[in-house]
Amino acid sequence: QVQLVESGGGLVQPGGSLRLSCAASGFTFRIYAMRWYRQAPAKERELVAHISSPGTNTDYAESVKGRFTISRDNVKNTVYLQMNNLKPEDTAVYYCNCPNYGAWGQGTLVTVSS
Repeated sequence: QVQLVESGGGLVQPGGSLRLSCAASGFTFRIYAMRWYRQAPAKERELVAHISSPGTNTDYAESVKGRFTISRDNVKNTVYLQMNNLKPEDTAVYYCNCPNYGAWGQGTLVTVSS
């Protein structure tokens, strides 16, 4: 059974940083690409970042380029999202996902506010 458990969210001031983690289990993590999504209140879920299976290729939404970094540890079966220079518009619930599976975790809430 595919399981994705996100953690690391919280309340941070504008300009601050957070590092999100997503622990994956129930599938062969190392052979699949992974993604981070986010969903702000009253908005649709949007793709934030994508990383290839070996971690050599990444892609980002324009709104987070230069501020967010996706990475992965294929030994720990974990994908990360380092978020720097956070802005109030980054406030959302953040989810990780494997595009080959339909499973979603519970998400982790990031609130950027002074």
